[in-house]
Amino acid sequence: MREALRYLQNAKEILEKVPVEDKVYTDIKPVREALGTAYLALLEAINEGLIKKGYTKKELPKSIDEYRKMLRKHFAVHDGKLLREFESLYDALHIAGYFRGLIYRVSLVKDSMKDAKTFIEKIG
Repeated sequence: MREALRYLQNAKEILEKVPVEDKVYTDIKPVREALGTAYLALLEAINEGLIKKGYTKKELPKSIDEYRKMLRKHFAVHDGKLLREFESLYDALHIAGYFRGLIYRVSLVKDSMKDAKTFIEKIG
């Protein structure tokens, strides 16, 4: 999971440079960038897990729906918790954080980053 953790570290480094005032990031653009990078870390973790299972780079998912299918098939076989975690992180990091720019409170961003790391560790 080295590459996935590298992406996550890059996201944290982006956030370190963003000014904070009253527990809120004051510049939303780098926050969006960091949350988008954290989302990519999730996808990298899944890619790395699939490669460990014998998939080639060419066979890796190319859409969010394909990632969901792969999670169901290879990682969430027993209880589906991992898929629910992925969906929650997808909504937080990609949709609310990156796409819409709705997450900019420091505590919410840090919790999302921590949850992303936990997800990556479970895949690995």
